[in-house]
Amino acid sequence: MRLLDGSVESLKGLRSALSGATVGGLGTGDLDQACEDFQEDWKYGAEQIGEQAEDLSKIIEQSKDAFLEVEDALVKALHKPGKTNDDIVEVPK
Repeated sequence: MRLLDGSVESLKGLRSALSGATVGGLGTGDLDQACEDFQEDWKYGAEQIGEQAEDLSKIIEQSKDAFLEVEDALVKALHKPGKTNDDIVEVPK
């Protein structure tokens, strides 16, 4: 999750850098237009990737929380007062 969150921050930095970049004067009018078109396409794509990465990060966090909740409930159920380790039956693999 830390890597995914870092990627989201990196994409935010990329989007910020792209918003301030200019493409005018690189060469011919066709080249300038092609660079401008590419910048707009990449800006949109980077925004979409960033939004989806943020959503994925939230889903992973919710899944982790749900797993920990189930694990905690299982531990409590298996270690109720009055039970001993002899009462716990191991499931064969």
